[in-house]
Amino acid sequence: MADDLETFIKALPKAELHVHLEGCLTPQLAETLAKRNGMPLPDSVKKASTAEGFAFHDLTSFLAVYYPAMEVLQTAEDFADLAMDYLTKAHEQNVRYVELFFDPQAHTSRGVPFPTVVNGYRNGLLQAQRELGISAGLIMCFLRDMSVEFAMATLMDALPYKDVIIGVGLDSDERGNPPRKFAKVFGRARQEGFLLTMHCDIDQQDSVKHIRQAVHDIGVDRIDHGTNIVEDAELVELVRQKAIGLTCCPVSNSVVTSDFKGKEILQLLRQGVRVTLNSDDPAYFRGYVNENIFKVAWETDVTRKELVQFQRNAFAVSWLSSWRRDRYLEELDVYAKEKGAC
Repeated sequence: MADDLETFIKALPKAELHVHLEGCLTPQLAETLAKRNGMPLPDSVKKASTAEGFAFHDLTSFLAVYYPAMEVLQTAEDFADLAMDYLTKAHEQNVRYVELFFDPQAHTSRGVPFPTVVNGYRNGLLQAQRELGISAGLIMCFLRDMSVEFAMATLMDALPYKDVIIGVGLDSDERGNPPRKFAKVFGRARQEGFLLTMHCDIDQQDSVKHIRQAVHDIGVDRIDHGTNIVEDAELVELVRQKAIGLTCCPVSNSVVTSDFKGKEILQLLRQGVRVTLNSDDPAYFRGYVNENIFKVAWETDVTRKELVQFQRNAFAVSWLSSWRRDRYLEELDVYAKEKGAC
């Protein structure tokens, strides 16, 4: 039965809405890019690199490897290779569509031009579409522990690239950096036609307060993580009514906190909230989207029908055009009917 469920999950048509491109940089690819660019691999990356992936034990040690590893990304070719590497793995897991976060400020702040980053990623997306048939769009995240002025300048840099950047988000260290801090930036982004999402990380100080700000003050279209919303029944109902999606990441939850939040994620699903399952930073947390679904499948009482609902939610709250969304949902419905999971 377990093998049969694993086969069911592997063949399930999927969308992934919460994955950081920089978090897809494997130790192997980092070493390849460092050699190509004639630079040494950062010491922190060497120390944390293993055959299975990067090693760390909490959010602080994760960030101590995460940002130094990005230094190997220097050219448009590097960014294209990173995108293609992840999209190849996603394709192997039957991911049909992806919305990918990227952090341009982590690169422009060390001297890499904005166009190098975006054009590189765009080339990788186009190659994957052409060779693998997997579709993807970019979500540009502002680093919340940097200044509002830097975020606004980065938004201005993004305006010529609306063909590939479909929305904006907010990530990095949430402590002391609430959503409200970036209200003007997100207001301007909305005026420019970008869709909006924000990280509201799990078990942070003022988690529920930040979710409330994201919904009420910013007017987000989605929330990334956001599982602490279970602590406020009124807020859960508001998010349900507004059909705001939550992009949850079970495997990374289990690393940065003591619990993967499976109970809470399933509770929200059963309350009619559009929760989804995603991989976050798969090269670091050693789990792509299938592994995140497996974790929920093995460690909760989720049903196959509910596993399908997670994917239905993902396509429904994606930023696809309506006709493309309907095409993927039809594919998912056909699969569910074939497997008796309607």
